[in-house]
Amino acid sequence: MTSTSASTGFPFTAIVGSEDMALALALCAVSPAVGGVLVRGEKGTAKSTAVRALAALLPAVSVLAGCRFSCDPSAPDPRCPDADSHQASGHTRPARLVELPVGATEDRVIGSLDLQQALATGSTVYEPGLLAAAHRGLLYVDEVNLLHDHLVDLLLDAAAMGRSTVEREGVSVAHAARFVLVGTMNPEEGELRPQLLDRFGLTVEISAPRDPQVRAEVVRRRLAYDADPVAFTDRFADMEQALSARIIAAQAALAHVQLSDAAITKIAEVCAGFEVDGMRADIVTARAAVAHAAWHGRLRVLREDIRAAARLALPHRRRRNPFDAPGLDENLLDQILGDTEPDPEPDPEPPAPTPPDATDSGDDSADQQSANAPQSGPADKAPGEPEANDSKASEAESVEPEAAEPQSTPAPANGKAPANTTASAADPVRTKLFKAPGLGAGEAGRRSRAITTLGRTVGSTPTAGHRGPVHLLATIRAAAPHQVARGRVGTALMLRPNDFRLAVREGRESNLVLFCVDASGSMAARRRMEQVKTAVLSLLMDAYQRRDKVGLITFRGDGATLTLPPTSSVEVAARRLQELPAGGRTPLAEGLLMAAETLRLERIRDPKRRALLVVVTDGRATFGPRALPRSLQAGGLLADSHVAGVVVDCETGRFRMGLAAGLSEAMRAQYIALGEVGAAGLTDVVRAASAA
Repeated sequence: MTSTSASTGFPFTAIVGSEDMALALALCAVSPAVGGVLVRGEKGTAKSTAVRALAALLPAVSVLAGCRFSCDPSAPDPRCPDADSHQASGHTRPARLVELPVGATEDRVIGSLDLQQALATGSTVYEPGLLAAAHRGLLYVDEVNLLHDHLVDLLLDAAAMGRSTVEREGVSVAHAARFVLVGTMNPEEGELRPQLLDRFGLTVEISAPRDPQVRAEVVRRRLAYDADPVAFTDRFADMEQALSARIIAAQAALAHVQLSDAAITKIAEVCAGFEVDGMRADIVTARAAVAHAAWHGRLRVLREDIRAAARLALPHRRRRNPFDAPGLDENLLDQILGDTEPDPEPDPEPPAPTPPDATDSGDDSADQQSANAPQSGPADKAPGEPEANDSKASEAESVEPEAAEPQSTPAPANGKAPANTTASAADPVRTKLFKAPGLGAGEAGRRSRAITTLGRTVGSTPTAGHRGPVHLLATIRAAAPHQVARGRVGTALMLRPNDFRLAVREGRESNLVLFCVDASGSMAARRRMEQVKTAVLSLLMDAYQRRDKVGLITFRGDGATLTLPPTSSVEVAARRLQELPAGGRTPLAEGLLMAAETLRLERIRDPKRRALLVVVTDGRATFGPRALPRSLQAGGLLADSHVAGVVVDCETGRFRMGLAAGLSEAMRAQYIALGEVGAAGLTDVVRAASAA
């Protein structure tokens, strides 16, 4: 992590498109009480660029000299831990941009006991963390979905309360922590938990533009910036100054914006209409509507302010299951809002001066250079004001019919399915907790017992070049017997590097469940595939709640496909599973070999994560020479690799060949017949095999 002053980088007003993201960032800059913004989008969509560029637009702050917590000289915090050392003088510095890395520890985030002072002098001294450094600035968390839940909770608590409270290791400290919180994430890398997602005030979904002309303009601007950053930044300097002035003007007008009872009632109707849980949505929408009115130079919240706020505050809060894509029905939103303004009263007097707008700013040369841009971004208009021909319409028109969700194909009366069919899964069922055997050492999660960075302390270990939480008592015990030999004088404890001990903590880890599913013609009966898909969806739901990774391999025709690489994103997993077709020959050996290779690569990427392979097949290998012997050899390869597995026999009918049972013997895996278990029973099989 680095805590630095905002430096000159790619200009905020030079970013093409992403109007919703620009508006959400601007509203949070105007009113940090909104609660921050979460930017969700695929890789390469300027998420990080926009956040870092925003820091340069924040107004400078005045701080007291000698205060580590950035107290305002005009209103110092009387409860500041450094209140006794405050000096009368102050100075002005740029607003800080504090970046929190995924690997940050709790000590680094909230601060902790200054270990060096404690061991050397015996005094209890608090060392501030990142939350203190971010006070009155911007706190940026890239890949926030990969940050551990309890750290995200700490950040969001501080953002909501405006203070950080530390009670640990003999330290009891509370300090101000008001900052603009911005998190970015790629949904394909996993989702935030619903209770954490709800804590972000606003959320924005962004994607790369599909218009070639817009993409070309993005490339032109990036290449121009890389070739001459100074000249490119100067080109947008006037627009940057105008946008910064607009933020300052909106901040000054915020306290004077009128939120009428009628507007509050309308906000409540919108939140109730979308069936959001709790009251946080109402409060955040109200704050965002006030900020939006101030951003546009109004002293009264209008219908358009409520609509803009709801579009940003409700999509991630509406009642849905994890398999539904996030979004908001804007037609329903307009229907609830109606056509009349919530407050018919005139604007209060005197009217607020209209803040400068980036649209009317900038020198003639900059406007001339940008005149041919195919789509205006924040450089050409205020954030959040869409074009007349909204880009969403063009994106909708570009969607091909094949991208629509496939429909189920009923099985013929003779029980045989066509060459290619697609069965839809039923609603997922709740699964009980299943655990991997023994004590692992994988990524912290919520499933199997493991030695992790979180949990209860069960022992200590020498540092040996490793990093982690220091076990204070164990460190003192290791150093105590050597104090006389080291010539200790006085009360100061003499430490050597080999005295330090790290805490060993036992918690829970996440696992990998890899499904290898036969999607050939012999499996294409709709009811059979429906059972398999429902079971996988049920385990995906469980993995979503417990931070597991899930992968999916399918084999049909002449080969196997890694349909879903190991991931924690249940939305992507559910979509791939629903679209899975069935039909063709059975390349069983190819499916098993791909499973072996996938698990091998996963062990290289994440050697501590334990895996379970679930093979769903009838065992009828029908592709390639010596199909059945090759399948048994592939099963033996998995057994030699010590892969824990389950073979689910999907063979049906009066006369059975028992090939899946032979495969389970070759794999040294548990065998179960699908006819004996339904979709819910399949999850029980996986659970039992993991706990064995």
